[in-house]
Amino acid sequence: MSDPSGQFKSLSSGRLVVPGWTGLIPGLPDAVEIGFDLGPHDLTREYACLLVEYWATPEDLTLQSVLPVRAFAAAPEGWCVFVPARGRVLVRALDPQPNPPALASHWLNIDPRTPEGTVVTVAVSLPLSPGRNPLPGG
Repeated sequence: MSDPSGQFKSLSSGRLVVPGWTGLIPGLPDAVEIGFDLGPHDLTREYACLLVEYWATPEDLTLQSVLPVRAFAAAPEGWCVFVPARGRVLVRALDPQPNPPALASHWLNIDPRTPEGTVVTVAVSLPLSPGRNPLPGG
């Protein structure tokens, strides 16, 4: 995935679509676009990633993807996923490099009444490690 130029792009936001994140449930439209915004200091993290999961039902993990933070540096337009208007999305931000590791998670409950075309943005900003320079290249 070093060359994201062949990826699908969202018509609404211009973000690249994480591969596999369209048409998750046959017969249900891709109603909600979930975009990810990273804090500028997170773009320089070497090992960080986002783990994104879609649960159509509480028992059904439908799709799970790992999105390395490096993908955001390679694609300044950003990344997004599409989900139907139902289920839950779990977004986890992970960076195993600092001690202790940086870990965060957030659930998004998708209301079945959500209008098609809704765009949601998830802001991700991991805490700085001691001694870590927040400036690019630091």
